[in-house]
Amino acid sequence: MINKTDNFNCAARFEKPDYIPMSFVINQACWHHYPHEALWELMESHPLLFPDFHRPAPDWQPNYALVARKDEPYTDPMGCTWVTSDDGITGTVKEHPLADWNDFGTTWHIPDPNTTDGLYSVDWVARKKEWANLKATGGTFHGDLRHGHTFLQLCDLRGYENLLFDMMDEEPRLTELIEQLEAFNLALVHHFVDSGCSSMGYAEDLGMQVGPMLPPDLFRRYIKPSYTRLMKPALDAGIPIRMHSDGDIRALADDLIDSGVQVINLQDLVNGIDWIAERFRGKICVELDIDRQTVTPFGTPAQIDALICEEVRKIATPEGGLCMVYGLYPGVPLENAKAVMDAMEKYAFFFS
Repeated sequence: MINKTDNFNCAARFEKPDYIPMSFVINQACWHHYPHEALWELMESHPLLFPDFHRPAPDWQPNYALVARKDEPYTDPMGCTWVTSDDGITGTVKEHPLADWNDFGTTWHIPDPNTTDGLYSVDWVARKKEWANLKATGGTFHGDLRHGHTFLQLCDLRGYENLLFDMMDEEPRLTELIEQLEAFNLALVHHFVDSGCSSMGYAEDLGMQVGPMLPPDLFRRYIKPSYTRLMKPALDAGIPIRMHSDGDIRALADDLIDSGVQVINLQDLVNGIDWIAERFRGKICVELDIDRQTVTPFGTPAQIDALICEEVRKIATPEGGLCMVYGLYPGVPLENAKAVMDAMEKYAFFFS
């Protein structure tokens, strides 16, 4: 069986992967909502999903990300202050450093992309040495802009309502801010692409429960041009381009593909399984985000199996074009988490 990176690339390029790539991600908050032993047992019993898992020491505790620490507000290098109510759950920005445009270029300046990724401080020299050593021993690494690199970053800087008013009012300072942000993000893209990443990710939530968070015409005017330029270096280098978005993004799907997206990660039931199959099957690789709202938290194991079977049957092809990912969050019964794991391993070999 080929390695996970090569198998993913085969699925992305419709080059007959050995199996449907499957990823099961356990959110950090789960480690204080479920018994560690129970989660470790699930991981050990599902080697396809967790091939490199080794049980840690019994006294192991998670190291929560700075943006996900209860009662510890975190101000990132962009000047945005994050607050969460549960350890492990990424917070929301409660303080917007550019809520007042008078601060633009006076008290607020875009940070240096050679010292940060926009969310945390980064020693890029050391990181590139690690990547080079990894590649020298046959390994691979993925490149990713921080989640919410453009549209959500603008929301975090200005505030969501302020940003939409800026767009509608054609605020000239917004154009300048976008240009600075794009230059910052493009420098990050080159850190990854020039170092030879195996794929490049551009995660950014654009959808609500119904429809996108901004009208398609505003997306095309203010956001899509940056997306296109940010994806071009990876596209030119032949590196697969992955894009994740939560929510209903059907109205923006064509624009995302036109920008350069080759693997689109979107939620299943919010967008509709049949719509996803009709729009993408056999054309664009789908990295399907398995339901976290209804079936997996509240359904039965049989219903979970049926959902994942339906999705594989309707979207996958023998040539590839489907990957699947599930994020486990507190509140899902452990028997349902097991049912998701079982189904993912079972249907990974649907075409074998």
